[in-house]
Amino acid sequence: MVWDERVAALFRRNLQPTLTYWSVFFSFGLCIAFLGPTLLDLRCQTQSSLSQITWVFFSQQFCLLLGSCLGGVFKRTLSQSLVALFASSLAISVVFAIIPLCHNVVVLAVVMAMAGLAMGCIDTISNMQLVKIYQKDSAIFLQALHFFVGFGALLSPLIADPFLSDTNCILSNSTLNATSNLPHIRKSLVPHHPGNLSYYELPMKGMVVTRVSYAFWIMALINLPVPIAVFFLLYKERLVPCFNNGRRPLLSADELAMETQPAEKDSHSVALQRAPPDRGHDDLLSCCQSKNFRGAPYSYFAVHVAGALVLFMSDGIIGEYSGFVYSYAVEEPLSVVHKVAGYLPSLFWGFITLGRLISIPVSYRMKPATMVSINVVGVLVTFLLLLIFSYSIVFLFVGTACLGLFLSSTFPSMLAYTEDILQYKGCATTVLVTGAAIGEMVLQLLVGSIIHDQGSYSFLVCGMIFGGLAFTFYTFLLFFHRMYPKPSSEMDASSPDKPAMMGDPGLYQG
Repeated sequence: MVWDERVAALFRRNLQPTLTYWSVFFSFGLCIAFLGPTLLDLRCQTQSSLSQITWVFFSQQFCLLLGSCLGGVFKRTLSQSLVALFASSLAISVVFAIIPLCHNVVVLAVVMAMAGLAMGCIDTISNMQLVKIYQKDSAIFLQALHFFVGFGALLSPLIADPFLSDTNCILSNSTLNATSNLPHIRKSLVPHHPGNLSYYELPMKGMVVTRVSYAFWIMALINLPVPIAVFFLLYKERLVPCFNNGRRPLLSADELAMETQPAEKDSHSVALQRAPPDRGHDDLLSCCQSKNFRGAPYSYFAVHVAGALVLFMSDGIIGEYSGFVYSYAVEEPLSVVHKVAGYLPSLFWGFITLGRLISIPVSYRMKPATMVSINVVGVLVTFLLLLIFSYSIVFLFVGTACLGLFLSSTFPSMLAYTEDILQYKGCATTVLVTGAAIGEMVLQLLVGSIIHDQGSYSFLVCGMIFGGLAFTFYTFLLFFHRMYPKPSSEMDASSPDKPAMMGDPGLYQG
């Protein structure tokens, strides 16, 4: 891939903040994927039941949603954004370090709730800041951002695996009876939905034998360079109180002198630096204030809602498919061997990560709207084929890989497309991140209940319905895009919500 000189220069000027936001999203991925594989060992550590320990999943996901809603509060200045990212990334390392000390399931749920809040802030702020820096060129950098969350999500289970218990980690008289079912139980656990696992009798009292603490301490050390990187960015911006000699932009005077920009644009950029922070992206509650809607056309609201609903469905599909594909495979009619079925979630996440890596160069050549169109159609067709070939084990693996590829770039492409429609003046990032977080939590619980009542075949039927709804909502978004008024120079000049970088996209603003 060969970048044009403008985008390459933009990336070089913002290299440190861009790499910092990418690394922070690695923390997000590291924290989001460790809980599933380690949950049985944590059950032993807290000496709790399966139904009790799965509430830890729920506390993390609910607070991730809450953090996503409130994350926009910290974007009003660059200082607030970076301090929030520093605190959040440091909190993740602290959480990893203190999890081995949690011997009560309630305490563990509280600790995971703290991690969820930190993850939600990271999710919203990192997306916002990259969109603010690169604007119309943000698609490629958002794809890279979401690759790092996939990389972290792949790495944490690999770190945990050598330290997981091969036998029941609570030694008691019933240990031998439950040991043979342990791998199946581990792969079947999903957020607060033990499903049909309640009939497995796992001991709650006895001698605890687990080495999973080492995995958490290793992840705490691996994550530690991330808050350090954020601190260095704070230091470079002179936002650390001990070194605060006046705020300056990341773009140095020498770099500004090299810019081939008209003099009036330079003076306009200086004026914009002195202007109050833009209100284009706030927390969800601030976005819903009536003053933000004055004079806005109905298509303004429709674009926000339609975009959020597309990601509600697409991220919901990621959550429910990764959570239940193993359970679906081991049940009739496929009856896949437990060990073989255990590869399906890893295959799914592996192709999501691969798809995000492939999408980095692709997004440079292809418009975000085109990528989303391919994705939603691909998801719908894949589920249709999975239903048609529902008795084929081979096609289940092929379909799982295809589904991972199609879902991989949906979020960053939708975010770039929606922000582009709204000219970076709406609340798209906050609304879309919140919609995706709600979908991932709600659809997983919904599908779990349906499978429990209707049987495993409903798993693919639900996926087909959600894929169809995602396609429908995206069609509505395309329609509302055509209805949305095109920006004019007069509107841009008079808009109080105009982002600082509309004058100079190379200038890094808070």
